[in-house]
Amino acid sequence: MQAIRTRGDLLVCIWPDYFAISYRNPRNGEMEGLDIDMARMLAARLDVRLVFFETNFGEFMDRLEDGSCDIAMMAVGVTPARALRVAFTKPYMASAVYAVTTRTNTRIQTWRDIDQPGTVVAVAAGTVMEPLMRETLRNAEVMVVAPPRTREGEILSGRADVFMSDFPYTRRMVLMHDWAQVIAPPDRFGDTLYAYALPRGDQAWLNEVNAFLERTRLDGSLARAAERHGLAGILLP
Repeated sequence: MQAIRTRGDLLVCIWPDYFAISYRNPRNGEMEGLDIDMARMLAARLDVRLVFFETNFGEFMDRLEDGSCDIAMMAVGVTPARALRVAFTKPYMASAVYAVTTRTNTRIQTWRDIDQPGTVVAVAAGTVMEPLMRETLRNAEVMVVAPPRTREGEILSGRADVFMSDFPYTRRMVLMHDWAQVIAPPDRFGDTLYAYALPRGDQAWLNEVNAFLERTRLDGSLARAAERHGLAGILLP
């Protein structure tokens, strides 16, 4: 907290490709999404300037540890492995894992069709989907996709048959790509809590962000932001 106030800046890690969460709109270059709105509200609460630091799920913990960011506000999935390296706020959203394939894919029409010999399942490097699919798939092959490659690019090239993501990202696919088909999982497969991630060992900073989250819940600003970006359905009560 003292470092933030001394600098006069709040350094926020984001992933700029995360639709409805922390997304750079290609039409105007502006950042938009639930966590962009929340970051602006947090900076206003602290009365400091907001600075976004662009990263991804494979690197954001390194950036928190090396001081590049004060906080990651990019709907970070809470996992035991990540909790060994970063501190998590109270969760504010939850999402199951969904599959995306093409509308012309005649082999994969239901969830049962995915884990079959010869199927290639793409996951983004560093996301919760990577260990989840490694642990649960018995017959299909896991393809880990790291930037600058994209999961949708692997699908369209034919190198992968399907990719796994969450509600916000798969919502983007059906809104922006007429080729995309989303397959919902049974029984909320891979259901994951989302929170903000902070450097470990700073209880005062964690308390401050948790107090901010509670305030936004009580005054309705979190709910309004979630509604604005189409995420009300995965917001926690």
